[in-house]
Amino acid sequence: MSSSPPALRIATRRSRLALWQAEHVAARLRAAHTDLEVTLVPMTTQGDRILDRSLATIGGKGLFIKELEVAIAAGRADIAVHSMKDVPGDMPPGMVLAAMLNREDPSDAFISMRHGRFEDLPPNATVGTSSLRRQCQLKALRPDLQLATLRGNVETRLQRLQEGAYDAIILATAGLKRLRLENRITHRFDLERCVPAVGQGVIGIECREDDAHTQALTAALNDTAAWQCCQAERAFAQRLGGSCQSPIGGFAQVENGRLILCGVIGSPDGLEIYRGAASGAPQDARAIGMELAERLLADGAGPLLERLRSDPA
Repeated sequence: MSSSPPALRIATRRSRLALWQAEHVAARLRAAHTDLEVTLVPMTTQGDRILDRSLATIGGKGLFIKELEVAIAAGRADIAVHSMKDVPGDMPPGMVLAAMLNREDPSDAFISMRHGRFEDLPPNATVGTSSLRRQCQLKALRPDLQLATLRGNVETRLQRLQEGAYDAIILATAGLKRLRLENRITHRFDLERCVPAVGQGVIGIECREDDAHTQALTAALNDTAAWQCCQAERAFAQRLGGSCQSPIGGFAQVENGRLILCGVIGSPDGLEIYRGAASGAPQDARAIGMELAERLLADGAGPLLERLRSDPA
């Protein structure tokens, strides 16, 4: 009797972007392992169900991945595919990040029906965003802006803009490109001007820590540069105690053999903001992230973070 081909089940959210990411990983896995059978296990997470409140008030981006992790722990799936910007710094006991794919454009995209650039927005314009990180940096640039919560999948957010609910909205460029909606982008923010979310543009794969077989299968998809950069960014945010209540941005890239990390932390009103950069050898990624965090804490970010933790509103 012939044995069945090896199989791998991917837990994924049901949004079009999440399904695209899961299908992309499935295709990459099938290409790397020609005898591997890969199937998707779509599910709806709590973060998908609660759309009338900001992420900061309902528990953060981890709400998008909890059910996926439960499915893996219960044996209903083998891996979960995430946008790394949604993955909290602390992994649940028994779970591990197994691989990260090459990074897509990490920038934030400005989208408007009437205004060509961010600078063209009229006084007191209404801008839709669900991110305190973006809110902090946008308010630092334009204190007059009225920032309104924007939740839902990419298509829902674009529809709300088209209906006239906002003068402009800010979305991740990577998601728009993956959904072939890049033509909706009016312009992209410079990475230094609006520092991206930690892990933005990177697709990550999570599995059980004791599942060596699955880790070996997914290792073929790992991109070393994306892994190192993401490790630096995540160490930076983790040392700062980053959460959805902490407007933290971090972006690393490898240039000429050096890993360069830029970071930002600020108040949601944009009145208090700390920026910095650190660099070093890529293999020291986590140490670079910790170094930058310590530098910003020494500059005065510590008291701000304490206030945000005690009074997230």
